[in-house]
Amino acid sequence: MNKFMENLGVQSYCFRNFKDNREVAKMVRELGLNKIELCGVHINFLDESKFKEVISIYEDEGVKIYSIGVQGFSNNEANERKYFEFVKMCGAKYISADFDINKIFDCFRVAEKLADEYDVKLAIHNHGGWHWLGNIQTLDYVFKNTSERIGLCLDTAWSLDSRIDPVKMIETFDKRLYSLHLKDFIFERDRRPVDVVLGEGNIDIGKIVNKLKEINFQGPLIIEYEGEPENPVPSIKKGIENFKKYL
Repeated sequence: MNKFMENLGVQSYCFRNFKDNREVAKMVRELGLNKIELCGVHINFLDESKFKEVISIYEDEGVKIYSIGVQGFSNNEANERKYFEFVKMCGAKYISADFDINKIFDCFRVAEKLADEYDVKLAIHNHGGWHWLGNIQTLDYVFKNTSERIGLCLDTAWSLDSRIDPVKMIETFDKRLYSLHLKDFIFERDRRPVDVVLGEGNIDIGKIVNKLKEINFQGPLIIEYEGEPENPVPSIKKGIENFKKYL
């Protein structure tokens, strides 16, 4: 199997209208996938009493929890340690992350310490032009002032929202690129982003795949589609087929 297909998963936020984890796991399998990035919609990462139950559900359905997030870091070690305990329990190695601008640099130091302790990579989610970590200059500054435990979860659609070609983001941060959210947007006249099927919007999948091959990318590739929350499976399937064309 192509290595990119081996590393292909889906963000659980796509299934936010479905609160039953077993139902979510079955939809992942219906997509032909066996990996998920689990978000807070489907588990409270601060409630350790639920960890084993939720992990068992996905294991029973043959779905690996590949990563979690997007998790907020704000220099609260007691709470943030629970994220890492969940990751350790399920065998994941990645956390998609956001950082509180009001708590830098302390929040980076705590996150780095925990990431070292648990042997986990933290991947900053670049959440568009409105967000402080959506800016290429800011990300460059952050990476120059943090350890290699902290890198990038490149969201391809939100990169476009920041008016940055995702390929340029890959080129700029190739050594700190730890995961991707494969997401596609079109834009209304007022610049409002609209989720569309992967490959049917403004991102160039072929160029992204070629650049990932060039840098020998080995991390998670997480499809995220926020449209049609009542029935996202058919459109996600289309997106997977569009992705496969370039492999």
